Amino acid sequence: MAAVLLLSDRSPAQALPALDEVRPDLKHEPLALSSLDHGLDLQPSLLLVDAGENPGQAWAVLTALRGRDAQVPAIVIVERQDLERYPWHEVADEFVYPGAPVGELRTRLAMLRRRSGTGEGSLVRLGPLHIDTETYQVTAGGRPLDLTFKEFELLRFLALHPGRVYTRPALLREVWGYDFYGGTRTVDVHVRRLRAKLGPEHEHLIETVRSVGYRARGEA
Repeated sequence: MAAVLLLSDRSPAQALPALDEVRPDLKHEPLALSSLDHGLDLQPSLLLVDAGENPGQAWAVLTALRGRDAQVPAIVIVERQDLERYPWHEVADEFVYPGAPVGELRTRLAMLRRRSGTGEGSLVRLGPLHIDTETYQVTAGGRPLDLTFKEFELLRFLALHPGRVYTRPALLREVWGYDFYGGTRTVDVHVRRLRAKLGPEHEHLIETVRSVGYRARGEA
């Protein structure tokens, strides 16, 4: 799935706290005109432009983006008091308040992707598994799986990096976040539950690498 690019001089948690729960494949660049060159080279599925601290700079970046006739859709993160300060509708495709709840952010992202025709990027495949990152639905050979949010996030993360081995601490950071204080046994428990739901015919898609961690193995 193509990345979401955040242009901000703040951390993602400061700019839009709900990102910590939505956890898209996020890339982060400073809120600067110079970031557009490198950022667009990443071919992101959409841009998040942080106008929370510096709406004037955000306006300048979005204006420059539209001046390049870039096709990537853009969401501006804007404070309520700055919503009418600039004609954001001229340069952005959508807006969101910094304090937007998780459900609202997911919905806005999904609606924008659908409008811009980038929805296909929401489907991740791992062998016979189809993982829809917009609807949070997973099917295995056409059979729907009933996964918890963290089981889904763990499967999604591994499926996005097939063949790459991740240690348990690395998975804790990537899936649970840096502020998670549980032990690495949490990863083992979720892998065990995930495999049980995948069933005997698909449990091998999540491999254990002895003394290291876990990886996803796709099927031809």
